[in-house]
Amino acid sequence: MGKYRIRVATGDSLLAGSSNLVQLWLVGEHGEKDLGKILRPIRTREVQLEVEVSLYLGRLLLVKLRKHKSLVGFDWFCKWIAVQGPGTQGEAFFPCYRWVEREKGKDGAEQLSCGRARTVRDDPQNQFKKHREQELEERRKVYRWGFWKEGLILPIAGNSQWDLPRNERFLEDKDLDFSLSLAKVLKDLALKGTLDLTNSVRRLEDFSKVFPRGKTPLAERVRNSWKDDALFGYQFLNGANPMLLRRSTSLPSRLVLPPEMEDLKTQLEKELQTGSLFEADFSLLDGVKPNVIIFKQQYVAAPLVMLKLQPDGRLLPMVIQLQPPRNGCPPPVLFLPSDPPMAWLLAKTWVRSSDFQLHQLQSHLLRGHLIAEVISVATMRSLPSLHPIYKLLIPHFRYTMEINVLARSNLVSEWGIFDLVVSTGNGGHVDILQRAIAGLTYRSFCPPDDLADRGLLDVKSSLYGQDALRLWGAISRRYVEKMVSLFYKSDGAVKDDPELQAWCREITETGLQGAQDRGFPISLESRAQLCHFITTCIFTCTGQHASTHHGQLDWYSWIPNGPCTMRKPPPISKDVTEKDIVDALPGLHQARTQKTFIKFLGRRQPVMVALGQHKENYFSDPGPQAVLKQFQEELAALDKEIEVRNAGLDLPYEYLRPSMVENSVTI
Repeated sequence: MGKYRIRVATGDSLLAGSSNLVQLWLVGEHGEKDLGKILRPIRTREVQLEVEVSLYLGRLLLVKLRKHKSLVGFDWFCKWIAVQGPGTQGEAFFPCYRWVEREKGKDGAEQLSCGRARTVRDDPQNQFKKHREQELEERRKVYRWGFWKEGLILPIAGNSQWDLPRNERFLEDKDLDFSLSLAKVLKDLALKGTLDLTNSVRRLEDFSKVFPRGKTPLAERVRNSWKDDALFGYQFLNGANPMLLRRSTSLPSRLVLPPEMEDLKTQLEKELQTGSLFEADFSLLDGVKPNVIIFKQQYVAAPLVMLKLQPDGRLLPMVIQLQPPRNGCPPPVLFLPSDPPMAWLLAKTWVRSSDFQLHQLQSHLLRGHLIAEVISVATMRSLPSLHPIYKLLIPHFRYTMEINVLARSNLVSEWGIFDLVVSTGNGGHVDILQRAIAGLTYRSFCPPDDLADRGLLDVKSSLYGQDALRLWGAISRRYVEKMVSLFYKSDGAVKDDPELQAWCREITETGLQGAQDRGFPISLESRAQLCHFITTCIFTCTGQHASTHHGQLDWYSWIPNGPCTMRKPPPISKDVTEKDIVDALPGLHQARTQKTFIKFLGRRQPVMVALGQHKENYFSDPGPQAVLKQFQEELAALDKEIEVRNAGLDLPYEYLRPSMVENSVTI
């Protein structure tokens, strides 16, 4: 018998409260007590209650709650419940951070477990066994694997955001910002885009008509310097898509050098011997069926670019081959910096358009959005809220499922943006994703391994590489390893955790459709392997996405530097004029559509949560809270270091500054 003091916190958003009565239960190791309908969480603030309980409950294990029906039902967003009284050893904290929606069945109620993380091994008396099993059973009914296209990794089930679990949908601040901003850009596009259909681009400078008003300093720099070879090469290192470049270990077999280019071959071999020869190979695009837009055929190329790294760190193109060789056809034309300026510029523009395709589909959509979705769905299906890895990962899934559903239903859907204005739309984009998935390796998601495999570890002018390594190290050493050490004292504890092993299999075998042949684990055998896997998950949901998302507004606002489509076939002659380039680039309507959505998706998000700065407190123990605080301090120091470095650079690289990296994939 004793008195309990209960604090209940409602979410901060305007619609988080509810006028419905909420019934509470306290569940202890010796029994449970129904406290009745004692709560009406109308306002978005903390409510305090005091109750007398005649039954000795012992150590408090769970809090149960049920929102009852009334004439009008309003969902309630509960942040947490804290209880102080007999058996709580101070104040017991029960995190929720989810919607309490409707009255459940006769025996059902929401159950909140305490903020102290527990693996199965940490529950020797099986006091939480039934709760864990029931929670996962309920979650698997709600979080179901869906299907999008044959040969692709699995998404969450649902064709629209309304099909998603309520807890995965935008809160009203995010929803309002997204909806109003999208409505505005669509209105502007409808008003100005109609006129574009009757106007045409006659000179390259005419693309200024669709250059965004809210341009960034770097976008302005690109507009003025996009023809420069140094800026062209720089983008492979630090642009919107830094994932393609690799150091050459031999001359590519697809590079056909005619006898009259013996000097070029000698130069390439010299750079190869000194380790300064690099390549960007777009073979993934070879044979992709191009789109037809407004009854006009579009075109796709699969270029190969050979580049040399200068002693001053500049990466300069040496030769461009726009298509692979074909049996029975003449060798493909090779374009050189010494060619007529317009011919060389057109070749580079084709490369930029090809890079746009692989960036948006392979590097951004697949490696950022879709992989993060697999991790989030598998976590919700396999790890109960008591599990330490669930508590560690859950902040990194905020809004990911809804933004991905919106992408599948608006950007890469039938009659979506890709079909309307992108050369790989209307089926080509699916083909590219299928090909990219077939070559997706586990090592490529770990920057130390990926940069080593691509020969970029010692390239000082790879600012992406420097920052990716430092951010990965901060996540791994300052956060994940310390968190894991709190809950797994040996490799055996990792191997003997059935929930952890089920989670790993759910990601690799189910979500990724059997990716173990490409290095993804199907079991976790040691603490080191677990730390590596968790770091991969967190970096994918944060830094990996940020590095390929933030650069869009900078590098694609000036349409010729990243054309969404090409309207003429790749050149087979070096007799090129400015008109030939203009005629090959997107029309004014396509260009405005590209600019509109690049600006909408690339703008700074007003409700952004930076890496490690989430306010939700899923851990109640001081140990994990101290680790998170140390991680935040490490990120702040890293952010300052990058800021100081950037102040001395001609082209600052900010995409992996911790203050710029979002805590999850939300846009």
